[in-house]
Amino acid sequence: MALDPTFWGERRVFLTGHTGFKGGWLVAWLHALGARVSGYALPAETSPSLWQSARLEGCLERHELADIRDAQTLRQALERSGAEIVLHLAAQPLVRRSYQAPAETYATNVMGTVNLLEAVRQVDGVRAVVVVTTDKSYENREWAWPYRETDRLGGHDPYSNSKACAELVCAAYRDSFLAARGVGLATARAGNVIGGGDWSPDRLLPDLFRAWTRGERVALRYPQATRPWQHVLEPLAGYLLLAQSLAMNGRDFGAAWNFGPLPDSVQSVETVVRRLAARWPEPVAWTVTPEAQPHEAGVLALDSSLARQRLGWQPRWSLDEALAQTVAWQAAWAAGQDMRQVTLDQINLYQGLDNE
Repeated sequence: MALDPTFWGERRVFLTGHTGFKGGWLVAWLHALGARVSGYALPAETSPSLWQSARLEGCLERHELADIRDAQTLRQALERSGAEIVLHLAAQPLVRRSYQAPAETYATNVMGTVNLLEAVRQVDGVRAVVVVTTDKSYENREWAWPYRETDRLGGHDPYSNSKACAELVCAAYRDSFLAARGVGLATARAGNVIGGGDWSPDRLLPDLFRAWTRGERVALRYPQATRPWQHVLEPLAGYLLLAQSLAMNGRDFGAAWNFGPLPDSVQSVETVVRRLAARWPEPVAWTVTPEAQPHEAGVLALDSSLARQRLGWQPRWSLDEALAQTVAWQAAWAAGQDMRQVTLDQINLYQGLDNE
């Protein structure tokens, strides 16, 4: 994995969604690489949060709290940043919330992306844009083999569908406007990310941590659903490598890219729960929710051959290692350790920079 520190050192980056889970880890990594990062996002939605716990505001050159649905404020923030690289992570990222607030989900995930790309059109200096979508962008046919970038887009629920719409928006802006200006634009589809510092509602590991810490049983909604589980650093490495490649030759890399885990990490929800329970310091238990639940895909996996062949990207951590690092981060937080340092230590370990 050829992340080039000389490329990222002093490089100006505009990052949306920097107060979120993925965005927070990306702030820490970009800071470690020496980049000059301007963040644009709503306030962190949970308390505690990775943003607060790791004191990530100190890693930014600019920190702006605003909404990507506010097109004028977004354009002005991008212009002030002087960024060459744009990483767009801001989103409404939860499937169950999208059933409760579909209009908000489409406004954020579709029109927020339109607003960002309009800003890129109007601001000089941007060389590369990576828009993060999801593995759920595909029209899920419940088949056994992994989805490839050329498979049909779709999405049953408003979240998944809105991300498929964002993919189409990006393709249109790339072909109609940005390619002719020499701006490289790509989309990135990752699996189900896990890692320390995630306190989001209606996500498996945060729900488990909350319940087990209180000595409660967890009610699983979809125990047999199969997902491509991966540590958050895996797709972030892909985003950074993709942005670097786009900046150097956008014409060759402006496309959609999958960043999925190793095949052995495609496991059912119940399997993940059992493996995590084996690492928990005390006995834990779980049940299955008896009530009917909103539709979610049953089987989902990604084929990342394109990223391996063209970008040289390769997943590094197995599911067990990803779970171990997640538990270690949460344990360090519970013990009151310096969570910015713990976060940076895990990034260094992932990159193979651990000297122990």
